Amino acid sequence: MAIRKIVKLGDDALRKVCKKQEKFDLRLNVLLHDMADTMYKAEGVGLAAPQVGILRRVVVIDVGDGLVELVNPEIIERSEEIQCGREGCLSLPGRQGVVTRPMRVKVRAQDRRGVPFEMEAEGFFARAVCHELDHLDGTLYIDVMERELSEEEIEGHIPEDDVEGEEDDER
Repeated sequence: MAIRKIVKLGDDALRKVCKKQEKFDLRLNVLLHDMADTMYKAEGVGLAAPQVGILRRVVVIDVGDGLVELVNPEIIERSEEIQCGREGCLSLPGRQGVVTRPMRVKVRAQDRRGVPFEMEAEGFFARAVCHELDHLDGTLYIDVMERELSEEEIEGHIPEDDVEGEEDDER
């Protein structure tokens, strides 16, 4: 398929609430393929449709266990147990911050054919789900982060143990 341009911070698409995906057609299939190809090429673990300029509730995620496609996703349960770790974003290259997220979430979504399903995500996968679903409502990790990491912290010149509040790998 095609590699799409990832929009960067400052593009209006990143701050808009996305519309429900109503049609489950060839255009959606092409979008999902293109988003996955774009995410893999950019070496990301997730990509939301507004990051490629499409204001629809569509997300792709792969944290190393295979591609997950979520159409019209919504989090229906969040654990009280939390995790705190670093996050980055393909739309904010070179930046990372410390963000607190639930350790587990339950998601209701549809697949590319419109078939509803529910799934649970835990740990890093839950973090990625929360991050990508935030995009669908115009929220970026910088809006919910506790603090931004310095260049030295990002580049690894400061040992992981010295990054306050950090427990997870970078996104």
